[in-house]
Amino acid sequence: MTSRLLGRCARLLPRATPQASAARLPTAAAGPAEPLWAQAWRQPVLRGLCEGRSLVKEEYLIEPKRTQLDELLERAQSPQDVLQAWAAQGGNANQAAKALVQIVRLAGREKGGAKMDQFELLNDPRLLDIMDTVTAQVASVWNGTLVSLLRSLSALGVPPTAAVQRSIQTEVLWRVRRLSYKQLAFLADWGAGQKGQMEVSLVSAALKQLELRWTEIADARTVSTLMARAGHLSPALMDRLEDKALELAEGFGAEDIRRVSVSLASQGRRSVPLLRALSYYLLQKPSTDLTTPLLLDLAYAYGKLNFHHSQVFQRLAAELLPRMPEISSADVTRCAKSLAFLKWLHLPLFEAFTEHYSVNSQKYSTLQLCNLLMSLARLNFQPSKGEEFYKKVHSALEGVLPSLEAFLQTDVVWSLCVLQQAKPQHITALNQHTHVAKLSEGSLSRVENYRLKLLHIIATLQLEHPESLSSTLPTEAMLLPSTLGQDSPLSPLQAGLKGALDNLVGGKAEALRTGVNTIYGWTIDGELVVDSENKPMDLVTLTAPHLPGGGGAKPLPEGACRLAFLTWEFPNYGSRSKDLLGRFTMMRRHLKLAGFILVEVPYYEWLELKSDWQKVAYVKDKMGKAIAEEMAK
Repeated sequence: MTSRLLGRCARLLPRATPQASAARLPTAAAGPAEPLWAQAWRQPVLRGLCEGRSLVKEEYLIEPKRTQLDELLERAQSPQDVLQAWAAQGGNANQAAKALVQIVRLAGREKGGAKMDQFELLNDPRLLDIMDTVTAQVASVWNGTLVSLLRSLSALGVPPTAAVQRSIQTEVLWRVRRLSYKQLAFLADWGAGQKGQMEVSLVSAALKQLELRWTEIADARTVSTLMARAGHLSPALMDRLEDKALELAEGFGAEDIRRVSVSLASQGRRSVPLLRALSYYLLQKPSTDLTTPLLLDLAYAYGKLNFHHSQVFQRLAAELLPRMPEISSADVTRCAKSLAFLKWLHLPLFEAFTEHYSVNSQKYSTLQLCNLLMSLARLNFQPSKGEEFYKKVHSALEGVLPSLEAFLQTDVVWSLCVLQQAKPQHITALNQHTHVAKLSEGSLSRVENYRLKLLHIIATLQLEHPESLSSTLPTEAMLLPSTLGQDSPLSPLQAGLKGALDNLVGGKAEALRTGVNTIYGWTIDGELVVDSENKPMDLVTLTAPHLPGGGGAKPLPEGACRLAFLTWEFPNYGSRSKDLLGRFTMMRRHLKLAGFILVEVPYYEWLELKSDWQKVAYVKDKMGKAIAEEMAK
């Protein structure tokens, strides 16, 4: 009732002026006068207070009459045609602004020798006359033309200090509240890369209006453009654009989905509802819309945001496999790197990547090959034609590896160690004290990370190539265990295993070690030594070659076994897989070569155990099976 009453009042008030009332007064003989509200009820209006919101429209009560100049501007094929038409016909400021926009559009279309010299064009008297007309009558230029003129003048090379630029920018700043949402989006897009004070003020004013009027947006193109070009300038606007993108996601084209995904990735905004909606509608697009650059950009965005969607990845692989012959080396390494970040291994696709390198190895740069090797190592992928592939890899790295930057060289050799392709000469080059000193530069976390990698590389030489050991190993890197992870809290899986092991040894501290940092750079969650009857023994007095101090003085008794308990958390596995990533596969291999019997505790088995006695029984059962398998060998 209230809304209806307000609507009637809104219709009545504009017409109830004294003059209008007097003009409608009935004569004495005409009978009783009709109430004003009844008269107003029958009269149509454009919009009442009770009506819904509508977009701001630039309306002109009187459409200007078309002139011969307007027709000449539409038929123009070159900037000279526009200039000649203006010199012959002349016109008002709005026509002058349209002429400037048309000149820039036609000049950008021209190529080769037909393209006009920019300096010559800016000094043309006819162009200067057009600019003077716009400057003198800028208030009569229409909003849409005025906003388009800003971009055109910038593209034409008109300096920001020119009178026409200052005049137009000042006029736009005054009219910013009257601009439509699309014009505001165009203005924000234009000024996103500008540095001048007036340009910054224009963009700030436009962004403020966009934040206040974001509900007016009604098309996907405007949303995607604003998110890509102006979203980073205003976090508040980006929040609203994400909501609007989620609302309009059904109407997004493939290019809009790409633009929104890349803008989210570049700004580090992991909007899970929006990414799920974009993924759903992406899967419905035909293959003709999914170009190779678009697929690679989506892989990058999903990898950067660590957003997993197996159906999208399967579609991506299915689209890329038939196109492998036409994909460049840069695209192969870029896609492999993105999928490695996602820990998603698609065997046919990665097989195609390695085959692509084998066929086109001469087209790969050293950096591209390094990125490909690091991606394969992260996922622990071994190609079916490994001998051919690695032969070309070693041939390409020969003579080039020592010249790489110290951190990149360490990454490449570490990846070769994971793939079991590192040669002793690769490793010994990294053991020089000068190389170790270079790895000590940078942040503490980076230094610690590369120091761990160096320990893994040295462990590879010690355990897998013992015949190549030399006295030049950097003992300070070998003997000092890593401090990484000592201050971090235990995960629920690690804490549960520690409690089960404590119950297993009856609370004897001398029979159990937990959180053991070895000289190989690996951390063991729990360590036990059991005798021939599988009963825990005192660890303190026994030798421990995997510890920096070497442990006690007594050798390991005959028939005793050294057990290493390893917890495998969810992040240690590939996506949708029970296969360990390359780093943890190398850890398992090294500890076996160091003389440990491994008792592995994966998260998916531990989660099924509810009570303490179930956990202790599980640990005992795993110990028995691991020892039995070792004895069977």
